[in-house]
Amino acid sequence: AHLDGGDGKRDFASSVDKSDFDVVPALNLGDLDITTDELILDEVDIHIQANLEDDLVKEALKTGVDLRQYSKQVETELQRIEQASIKDYIKESQNIASLHNQITACDSILERMEGMLSSFQSDLSSISSEIQTLQQQSVSMNLRLKNRQAVRGQLSQLVDELVVPSTMISVILDSTVTEQEFLEQLHELNSKINYAKELSFRETLACSDIQDIVDRLRIKAVSKIREFILQKIYSFRKPMTNYQIPQNTLLKFRFFYQFLLANERTVAKEIRDEYVDTMSKIYFSYFKSYSGRLLKVQYEDVADKDDLMGVEDTAKKDILQTTGFFSKPSLKSRNTIFTVGQRGAVLSPAELEGPILIPHAAQRGDSRYPYETLFRSQHYALLDNSCREFLFLSDFFMVAGNSALDLFNSIMGKTLGMFLKNLSTYLSDCYDSIAVFLCIHIILRFRAITAKRNIPALDKSITRRYAEFSSAIVSINQTFPNERTHTLLGQLQVEVENFVLKMAAEFPSRRDQLIFLINNYDMMLENPVVFYSPSCRSKPDSTTRITQLVRGFSSTWKQSVEALSQDVMHSFTNFKNGTSIIQGALTQLIQYYHGFHKVLSQPAFRSLAVRSELINLHHLMVEVKKHKPNF
Repeated sequence: AHLDGGDGKRDFASSVDKSDFDVVPALNLGDLDITTDELILDEVDIHIQANLEDDLVKEALKTGVDLRQYSKQVETELQRIEQASIKDYIKESQNIASLHNQITACDSILERMEGMLSSFQSDLSSISSEIQTLQQQSVSMNLRLKNRQAVRGQLSQLVDELVVPSTMISVILDSTVTEQEFLEQLHELNSKINYAKELSFRETLACSDIQDIVDRLRIKAVSKIREFILQKIYSFRKPMTNYQIPQNTLLKFRFFYQFLLANERTVAKEIRDEYVDTMSKIYFSYFKSYSGRLLKVQYEDVADKDDLMGVEDTAKKDILQTTGFFSKPSLKSRNTIFTVGQRGAVLSPAELEGPILIPHAAQRGDSRYPYETLFRSQHYALLDNSCREFLFLSDFFMVAGNSALDLFNSIMGKTLGMFLKNLSTYLSDCYDSIAVFLCIHIILRFRAITAKRNIPALDKSITRRYAEFSSAIVSINQTFPNERTHTLLGQLQVEVENFVLKMAAEFPSRRDQLIFLINNYDMMLENPVVFYSPSCRSKPDSTTRITQLVRGFSSTWKQSVEALSQDVMHSFTNFKNGTSIIQGALTQLIQYYHGFHKVLSQPAFRSLAVRSELINLHHLMVEVKKHKPNF
């Protein structure tokens, strides 16, 4: 240690063994070194001023103490304390050195720890960055997963639809068409064919990979289905065959025809034409044979031109006597002429829909029947077969409306023509008015039966023929108008309308009656000229009526529409139903008024002055839209 503090200090330094300096290492105490001679003089003034403020100094100055003596005393005391402090410092030098070493070691340890913590901090920063990167990668992977799942759903459907399993190939090629497994695989094949067509429109390249195998399976399936259906149709031709059995079999496999219609229309048309040709011949042959055999059990003696109300029975008796015939006709073989008797029983429900007559059984029993009984049996057989046939055609060949009617007529048309021809032949030489009237009522009741069975094929024959006939007559008459023709057509129209209304009255519910009327009137409206009659031409009374209609509508239509709207809102708790009703009513109003405009634009009414008072159709539509409910 470097000690410089006067003689006392030098003596103390000389008394210290030099070996002590060898043991105790030199200490660099820095700011702790109290032996330095350096003074900070620039701060002396500050310290002096601060010392003067000290209470002890103030007390010394106040008591008048000698400052020099006091200063020496203080210096001596400071030297004593310094010496004591030095001794203590030297005495604890070992501990201080050890403490220094320990501090140095701790500093080294702390330095290493600082390095470790810095490294750990750097690692944490790196981990945080990696976590952020992982989070970003996780979000990206999650997005890719969702995209792949979405694509997987579509691709899986695409692959499932495109892949043709070996099971389908083996079943289509080897199984019989009547097996359930074949029908199931045919549905799958049809689905794949439709999907392949859809993909071909999108120009999907994968479609070409399966097109060849799908086409081959389609051709094979079409071939097997064609052979099966044609065999069933050919089985109808066998004598004494109950064709209802193969028809029921075909209905079980109605999808076969649907498959043909969607994938091979040529074969479907071939099957349809073959069925039409076969069944047309079968029905014609059956009813021709049945009608001929029924006539053999008719009463032998029927009314003739001499059976009149004003003819004496004796006159006919005299004629028979002069010709040598004295025998009186047997009541067993003769029908009543002027009385109904038991003949009206044919209209009873039990008799009307009773079993049909078996001609050979009636011949063995030597039974005879009036014409209306034979007529009932013949037409009930026609009714029953026609209803069953129409339902089969609608179900198996998937037709409805006019298409179903056309297909039905192509099968039953020849048979119906034969019925009409036979009836015309009978009526041309018939003098039994009661039989004719009973036949008319039989037809009326049979028409009601067909309506209840929801079979329109036989319902509209009279209406259709009337519409076609009237249209033809009107179109011809328009080239050279004839008043008598117009009068006759008007009378015919009235009779047909009365007939349609009478037929509608046969239905128990108002709804069925309206449906029947709508269907028949729709049939007439397909030929608009049907309703051209004398009443349609401009006459003084019709002009007055038209004027009343135009002016009455112009003055009241707004109030009527408003009243209709209010009535609907108050009458129907379900506003959706009310909306449908009022929209339908307002739509019909526009349509009818548009039709009224067209009627008044005809040549016969163009000169009417009241046409200028007609409401503009566009204005009417705009006003009506204001009343459209917004429920």
